[in-house]
Amino acid sequence: MSLPTPLDENQPWWKLPLNWWWRSLPLRVISSVFAASLAVVVLGGFLIMRQATNGVIDTKKVSVESEATAALAEAQETLDNSTVTSSASANELFQTLAANLASRSGTNRYWVIAFVNRQTVRTADADVSSVPQSLREQVTKPEADGQYYITPTAAKKTTEEVTTRPAFAVGTMLRLPGSGSYETYLIFPLEQEQETLNVLATAVISTSALLVLLLTIIAALVSRQVVAPVRAARRAAESLALGNLDNRMRVRGQDDLARLAASMNYMASELQKQITQLEDLSAVQHRFVSDVSHELRTPLTTVRMAAEVLYEAREDFDPVSARSAELLQAELDRFEALLTDLLEISRFDAGVAVLSLDRVDLVDVVERVVEAHQRFAEEAATTVTVHAPGPCVAEVDARRIERVVRNLLTNAIEHSEGRPIDIWLAQDDDAVAIAVRDHGVGFEASQAKLVFHRFWRADPARTRTIGGTGLGLSIAMEDARLHGGWLTAWGRPGMGAQFRLTLPKERGGILEQSPLPLVPRDLVGPSVSRVDGVEYAQPLMDADDRPALLPASPTPAASPASPEMLELGAAPDDSVPSESGSSRRGDQ
Repeated sequence: MSLPTPLDENQPWWKLPLNWWWRSLPLRVISSVFAASLAVVVLGGFLIMRQATNGVIDTKKVSVESEATAALAEAQETLDNSTVTSSASANELFQTLAANLASRSGTNRYWVIAFVNRQTVRTADADVSSVPQSLREQVTKPEADGQYYITPTAAKKTTEEVTTRPAFAVGTMLRLPGSGSYETYLIFPLEQEQETLNVLATAVISTSALLVLLLTIIAALVSRQVVAPVRAARRAAESLALGNLDNRMRVRGQDDLARLAASMNYMASELQKQITQLEDLSAVQHRFVSDVSHELRTPLTTVRMAAEVLYEAREDFDPVSARSAELLQAELDRFEALLTDLLEISRFDAGVAVLSLDRVDLVDVVERVVEAHQRFAEEAATTVTVHAPGPCVAEVDARRIERVVRNLLTNAIEHSEGRPIDIWLAQDDDAVAIAVRDHGVGFEASQAKLVFHRFWRADPARTRTIGGTGLGLSIAMEDARLHGGWLTAWGRPGMGAQFRLTLPKERGGILEQSPLPLVPRDLVGPSVSRVDGVEYAQPLMDADDRPALLPASPTPAASPASPEMLELGAAPDDSVPSESGSSRRGDQ
């Protein structure tokens, strides 16, 4: 089972937030709610402030227009009733008039600025710059005599260097009989309105921040309620995958999450029931095979004794009877070997196989097996060559390793088609390896997963020349697994096959790589090999022990690399099994 791995602390720092984002559902939910809430409250606050500002300004403008109209009308009436004719008297009159206007009781406070005979009359230290130039141009137009104009402005006092305040400026021409018309402006600062809008903005911001915080907390609580059952379901599924079939989830309520927990519990119960049935069936099957194998040994012994008598006296029989005696003896040998292999398989299946470890030189084991099978090799018209750089000592069960090498060698002789067989041995600090290479028929790359299956044959139409039970490679795989080693296969049609056994040098050792490559050395040599006009350097083995063919020179345009060799470089089916050696490949 592949479980989520923890975050890699060695990865670039800028990838950590992205990994946290994709690994945490609550983080995504809370972040999404926070971002959406923030966008909503910002937009809502903007609209509220805009509506409030427009409402306050429009109300202030109506009030300013009403009060300014009344004040200027009153001022014009005062001027109409005055008897002043000289310029000096006009200045004094406007000074008095401005003071009276500024002190006039009303809803709004305002400043007065008047331009009289090149002099400026003003109240409250109002700065002349508070009157926009555009307003003065409108007021001084000949056709604007007696009309009122209002416009927004920035009010400022002469006693203040920088401070300005929003305001409305209302202007008109006041007529003094016998003297002329004079520009008169009323400046209405919006200080109170600005304070009101500031208080409103503060309230909107604080309320929005509190709202976003509350929504985020609510999203965290909701995501916790939703994610907690999902996490419980994940933990339950992982526990089931680890074999704890008695674990169950707590069912609370009747909602969808409760139904999910009930479904998980029902699935666990059904899985437990099915697995129990399969275990019982497997136990019955193993016991049946073991019992049958044991029970057949007694009659087999009797039949063998009778067959040996017939076989020894076959020279006195007629040709047909003599041949029958020979066939009977051969089939009894094969039958006895099959019973022995079935008993060994049943021990593996029952988990009772044990190792008898000792420090052994594998070179001696290989040479002993080769010598014992020399006659078989000669009958198959093939030669077996052992390539060993020196002693390869490891802590192994010599009997089982000898059986593995024997099965690999007989399999190679069976399929060599008279071509040479090479056996390679190598070691490093942690492991030893044996590779049996034949140049026979080979098999498809996809069949590397099948060759260690029981009773599997690459070509059912082929006849056995040496014989066998069909369990040899399967037993070899179990022996390798029992040692904590690897047994892997490589093959291509017409290019032969190579089986590689890798074992830890010490008991309990962990294998990380093999001293020998899985791809045969004759295809990718120790220095440079040429295939279809293309030179390939020695393969580089990656972390999965997969070979990568690297061209030592550019590929000639007229001699492209063959598709088969490119497939060798990819080696999609030549992966090395896990450290426990539990990757099953089949049986030949």
